[in-house]
Amino acid sequence: MKRKIYNELLFWKQRRKGKVALMIDGVRRVGKSYIAEEFARNEYKSYILVDFNKADKPLMTIFDEYLTNLDLFFMHLSVYFGVRLYERDSLIIFDEVQLYPRARAAIKYLVADGRYDYLETGSLVSINRNVKDIVIPSEEHRISMYPMDFEEFLWAAGDDMTMPFVRECFENRNPLGPLHRKVMDMFRQYMIVGGMPQAVLAFFENRSFEDADIAKREILSLYRADIEKYAVGYESKVKGIFDQIPAELQRHEKRFRLSHISDTARFRDYESSFFWLSDARIVNVCYAATEPSVGLKMRMDSFTLKCYMADTGLLISHAFDENTITNEKLYQKLLLDKLEINKGMLVENIVAQMLCASGHKLYFYSSYSKTDAEERMEIDFLVRKPVITNRHNICPIEVKSTTKYTIASLEKFCRKYNEQLSTAFVLHSADLKEKDGIVYLPLYMAALL
Repeated sequence: MKRKIYNELLFWKQRRKGKVALMIDGVRRVGKSYIAEEFARNEYKSYILVDFNKADKPLMTIFDEYLTNLDLFFMHLSVYFGVRLYERDSLIIFDEVQLYPRARAAIKYLVADGRYDYLETGSLVSINRNVKDIVIPSEEHRISMYPMDFEEFLWAAGDDMTMPFVRECFENRNPLGPLHRKVMDMFRQYMIVGGMPQAVLAFFENRSFEDADIAKREILSLYRADIEKYAVGYESKVKGIFDQIPAELQRHEKRFRLSHISDTARFRDYESSFFWLSDARIVNVCYAATEPSVGLKMRMDSFTLKCYMADTGLLISHAFDENTITNEKLYQKLLLDKLEINKGMLVENIVAQMLCASGHKLYFYSSYSKTDAEERMEIDFLVRKPVITNRHNICPIEVKSTTKYTIASLEKFCRKYNEQLSTAFVLHSADLKEKDGIVYLPLYMAALL
């Protein structure tokens, strides 16, 4: 399946010319190994894939004994894999490199040697843990891989025409007209299936939501096993947060309440658990900002947050009983909006997912007053506009899951912070329009902000 990160790999190869290694990090099963080997196969004369998850004793002996003598190291590696290496036209991939930190530490010397290019892949769930006693090489450039976005989902469906048209409409502020309904139908499929490649592949092979659900539940089981293995010392707290995410997002007030896990739970005791899930890219954490200024991080309230699943398809499977495979009828009801579930949690989660994949850090705004109604408001997301100016730098975003809604909070927010705000957006299921200075965008345009 075609992935946009491929262009980043090409840019690295053409511009860096072996001066740095490339590390692709991301959540488990997001497609890192697949894209690394696809890139190697297409762009190099030969390649070697070292999978440290499957490395046997003879292979590990080559690393243990010959890394200090690169001539012998390359000779043994070439013979072991039966692959001829060509100077400046071969790629060596260290897959799941976190399982053998010494190979990662050796990148400094391998890059300095200059004969070949080096690509590493690793899951953040263990990369950040397996760095003891090694020096992280400065010759390593890291890029992140996310679940498939809506355009990549369309590519998997054989559609490479829709998103260029959507992008043109967004840039010119034109509605899609008759095509809007068709694009929204595909977007709902994307929201339900999600962007994990295995689930997308399973869905398109038989157009089966049930097949996709099986793939998603396998991934959720893998995440649970990773929590048990790597969240050493606070496994129960991480699992408590992970299991509580659907219930928290189902509520109208979506900020995470630790009291729903335990009456005695305090943020200081769970802070590391949120960080662990965020570092593992299993969740996207959205922090409250006390003011919409250009430095949102400086206005961040780290004790008030929302916790979204990094993939909305996984959220749907996670929200139902994991011992029961969700059947096709249930998914069809969800697709037709006939299921008794707070659809707001799904659309808000997928907007968070799309904003993260576009490079945004997630912030929201919330204000409450018992006496002044003008001060009671909540804005789902705050993002910085692309080019910073003296003022008007923050774009507030409201997310709506239905066609009938009010925007009282957004209107109050715009009145209060008029000097600090740029364009205000409402993301909804209807077509694009502009009214009273607010731009209303269909949900599938969130990735273009």
